[in-house]
Amino acid sequence: MSTAEETAGGEMEPWAEVTPDAARRLLVAAVEAFAERGYHATTTRDIAGRAGMSPAALYIHYKTKEELLHRISRIGHDKALEILRTAARREGSATERLADAVSSFVRWHAGRRTTARVVQYELDALGPDARAEILALRRQVDAEVRGIVEDGVAAGEFDVLDVKGTTLAILSLCIDVARWFNVDGSRTPEEVGALYADLVLRMVGARK
Repeated sequence: MSTAEETAGGEMEPWAEVTPDAARRLLVAAVEAFAERGYHATTTRDIAGRAGMSPAALYIHYKTKEELLHRISRIGHDKALEILRTAARREGSATERLADAVSSFVRWHAGRRTTARVVQYELDALGPDARAEILALRRQVDAEVRGIVEDGVAAGEFDVLDVKGTTLAILSLCIDVARWFNVDGSRTPEEVGALYADLVLRMVGARK
């Protein structure tokens, strides 16, 4: 399955925020190349070839290979934050919101696994300024989940002694799905999301 066809709950990944079409094609090609070969082993020629374009055409839209990675990482982290923020701010108990956050986050990492692998595991390839920007987004992601856990503890719904450590464990569990999920496996992204939501609720000692 190509990056353009990856789904989360059946939704297509349009990369609609990337224009014009040539820039979008190059970005999709970069995601596939980075996921397959790693950032450092991928050349601009590899990316242009996958996009059916000349190497010179790439530089019309992206000054460097790092600029491509930065754009991919920014869009991916913005989406991850949107998913968690939506769940965190919905009506309902902390238990309901945490289950929604985890299942949605896991579905995205399973359904968009190629993109998610690049977004989550190529951070160190970014330069200092771009890396600092993405780390700031990661702190916001952490804060959304930590806030739900804190709400659950305060309401007596969760039994958690170390909120910070538990938040890290929850996010690590969800993110790792991108590394092992197989579209030809026995579970759908929705099923994995439901499984992980149940596991996380058990982790925090949710009183259902």
